[in-house]
This record gives sequence, structure tokens and C-alpha cells, in this order.
Amino acid sequence: MNLSKERMYQAIIEKDSQFEGVFFTAVKTTGIFCRPTCTARKPKIENVEFVFSAKEAFQKGYRPCKVCRPLEHAHQTPEVIRSLLDKLTDDPSLKFKDADLRVLGLEPHSVRRWFLKNHQMTFQAYQRMYRINSAFKHIQQGQSVTAAAFDSGFNSLSGFGDSFKSIFGFSPLGGKTRQVIDLTRLETPLGTMFACATKEGLCLLEFTDRKMLETEFRFLSKSMNAIIVQGENEHFALLKKELGEYFAGTRKEFSVPIHKVGSDFQNKVWQALQTVPYGETRSYQQQAAMITSPNAIRAVANANGMNKISILVPCHRVVGADGSLTGYGGGIWRKQWLLDMEKAHK
Repeated sequence: MNLSKERMYQAIIEKDSQFEGVFFTAVKTTGIFCRPTCTARKPKIENVEFVFSAKEAFQKGYRPCKVCRPLEHAHQTPEVIRSLLDKLTDDPSLKFKDADLRVLGLEPHSVRRWFLKNHQMTFQAYQRMYRINSAFKHIQQGQSVTAAAFDSGFNSLSGFGDSFKSIFGFSPLGGKTRQVIDLTRLETPLGTMFACATKEGLCLLEFTDRKMLETEFRFLSKSMNAIIVQGENEHFALLKKELGEYFAGTRKEFSVPIHKVGSDFQNKVWQALQTVPYGETRSYQQQAAMITSPNAIRAVANANGMNKISILVPCHRVVGADGSLTGYGGGIWRKQWLLDMEKAHK
């Protein structure tokens, strides 16, 4: 269901937290953009336009509101949604229907819109995926297929087997030979990110709108004979803590273990990226000279483009020889923001 301007305006008047992360309010008369729950005085509807990302707001010339600070928690999971996710985490076998959501005081269409925007699937599809993922993790940990199926809320083994195979492409028993790559979703001031990790460390950290994201997922799965499954990982808590400190301007280096997956040359390039100091930049030529030869600019630039761990492996600190901001997988606007933020806190 598409949101009308009138419905979004009603949401900002009511400061409805269910719409956090769905849209921003851009005020034409002041040139600022706000989150739906902003406590500042509400503008007239004719002075408002609604945008659906911080990127869109910046491109239209708006600046973030100093009252609600929309960039500090862009796309933050609303409390009501977080409560749903916590319930599923505690018991993956739960099956929330629209009537159950209404009992909890939630509007099913709002929940559906939020999951479509932030997870690219409906809440019902998310629940099914979460049950399958939970069962997969239990099988990996040694639980029998039968126990994993029924503990995850499936009513029959055949139904479980069909659902499992349709998602992963192999039977539940075949999952025991596959490595698991855990995936989680993070909210940052610059938008939503996906993080992937193995036991060894973080192997992916990307903004969810990166065009090469699906290619990167396939590469990781094939390279490590692994399945990417949404779930917890021992490295995610430290990542969330250190990323929060980084965006607050209080952290300049990271201690999160990194599991780099690439060729020997790519790993050399990525290692060199990690030596570029916080708040500084290097040209591609300077980076190439550190690794092999100043003439290897193209090879180094290509390897930078294959970096799958944003921010921690800081390819945003590499610029053109004239200081211009060249390509960045997360978008030039994010590259500029990161460099400006680091410069301000250096």
C-alpha cells in the first residue's frame, strides 16, 4: 500500500513511531528534514514534502534538523518493531497474524511497509525465513532434523523439508556439511547496513543499497562453501559498539576481528587501506606505491572496489590525485560525509 501525503502528515502530527525509518519530513520554508517523531513545531502541509532516505533529502538540498537529529538514528528500528523481533528471537516458532498484531496495538499495514522497506520482504515472509534460519542453526549445532523442524514451529517434516530446500537449495541433512555465515542488520547515521561474520571475524559490512551486494553475497557463499543465515554472531556486539563510537566521533581505530576473503593481491591492497590514518586521505597513486608500483593505479582501484568491509577497511579515504571524490560503493554523498566527520573529529 502506498502512503498518501495526507497519511504521512497525520503521522507527523501524531508523532507516530511506527513510521520511523519509513520517511523523513522535508520542510520547504526552513530547508531542514526531520524524522516523523520530531517534537519541533509542525509546518503547514503545503510547506512539506516527504522523502524516503537521507540521500534523497541531501540531494534536494535539505539539511538535518538539530532538534530530532535524523542522521543520528536514521532507519532506527521503532520500539514496537523491536519488541516483535525480540519475541521472535525468544521463540522462533511464534506465528503472528494480522489479528495478533492488532491485539498488540500495531497496524498490520504499517508493519508490512516497514519490513518491505528495511528487509525487502513482508513481515509474514520474514517470520517464515526466521523459522527456517533458526532450524538451520540448530541442525548445524547437532540437533536432529526432526527436533529442529518441530521446535521451529513446523507442523510436518515434509513441509519443513520443502521449505528448507526452496530457500537453501539442498535438504536439511545436506546443511550439516556447510559453513555458516551469520548476517545481521545495523542502523547507522548513513542508513542501514548488513554485516556478515564467521567464527574468524567480520567478512562483510555494506550499506544495503550497494548495487554489488548480491554479487558479494554469492561470492562469499561460493568461496567459503557457506550459507548466509540471519542470526547472532560473537563479533556483532563489538561491531555495533565500535561503530556507534565511530559515528559519535570518539573512536578512530577498530578492534573487531576481520575475515578478509579475496586474492593475495586484494588482501595486500586492503591491508594498505587500513594503514591510512583517520581523518586523512591518500591518492590511488600513493596507495599503489605502498604496495607495488605507482603505475599499478588501475589494479589497486579495482581491488579497492572489491572491498566488502566498509569503514573498518576505509576505502573512503582514497581520493583522486587532485583531491576529487572518485567512485565509492556506498555513494559519493556518504564518502563526503565520512571524510567531513573524520576531519571534524581528528
